[in-house]
Amino acid sequence: MKVTVLGSSSALPTSQRYPSAHVLTAHGRMFLIDCGEGTQMQLRKCSIRFGRINDIFISHLHGDHVFGLYGLLSTFNLMGRTNPIRLHAPANYDLLLRSHLSDFDIHLNFEIVFVPLQGNDPAIVYEDKHLTVVAFPLKHRIQAYGFVFREKPADRNIIKEKIEEYSIPSYRIPGIKKGQDFVNDEGMVIKNDEITVPPPQPLSYAYCSDTMYFARLSSFVKGVDLLYHEATFDGSMEKLARKVMHSTTLDAAKTALKANAGTLMIGHFSARYDDVTSLVEEARTIFPSTIPAIDGNTYNVKELSTGKQP
Repeated sequence: MKVTVLGSSSALPTSQRYPSAHVLTAHGRMFLIDCGEGTQMQLRKCSIRFGRINDIFISHLHGDHVFGLYGLLSTFNLMGRTNPIRLHAPANYDLLLRSHLSDFDIHLNFEIVFVPLQGNDPAIVYEDKHLTVVAFPLKHRIQAYGFVFREKPADRNIIKEKIEEYSIPSYRIPGIKKGQDFVNDEGMVIKNDEITVPPPQPLSYAYCSDTMYFARLSSFVKGVDLLYHEATFDGSMEKLARKVMHSTTLDAAKTALKANAGTLMIGHFSARYDDVTSLVEEARTIFPSTIPAIDGNTYNVKELSTGKQP
């Protein structure tokens, strides 16, 4: 599981930072999360193949999170895409998007499968044999959602030498991987932990942007290995943060601490900060395992979960 940061700026892009967009790569799939202006340029710079993106998640309908989508969809079309795109976005976006495509005479050769985000409680919005994605409500000026991607627990790994040692037939292997003991023809029970080893611990990544601090948020992202949380302002600007319903570095750190997250990545930085070092240092006063989101960087979630910081 790896996260590539395409954009870490808030409303205004800077010479060093694009607006919000991440790509999560997991089990051969790529998930685009938010699509601010310039996203497709960043995809090219990061050598991410457009055709591997089949799911796009839009947190909310402010421009710095969605303006890049129109150009990206048009590019998909010009590249000859025919595979459907699943678009997970606030429910009211479906008609807005289709109206925009019509207004600009864009006729897509692929289907947009719209998955509406709605309600005030966490809900599963995507699932395959490897991953579950839950959308959860944030607290912003308009309807907004965060996303948590969690790997499903894998089967246990059977020790190959034990198959021959105990003459384990192939039809018994699936059950053993699920945790069953093995009973041979003589009735001897071989305990599962003697013939298998545990799988790697499931990894998880959560994306929280944009939101003001609220206590319930930490329960939505409990125990995640990597928590991306907006930190638009430093702690001295708490009053402004509350007014515009954004978070400070200290808000993000407090959520990470309450959630018992592995690593906190802060981003969505205001354009007023040329250097975000002080923001990271401030967050670390509450949550030491804090790193900045840096445009163009890819972060290995497993390495972060084991303390190997970039």
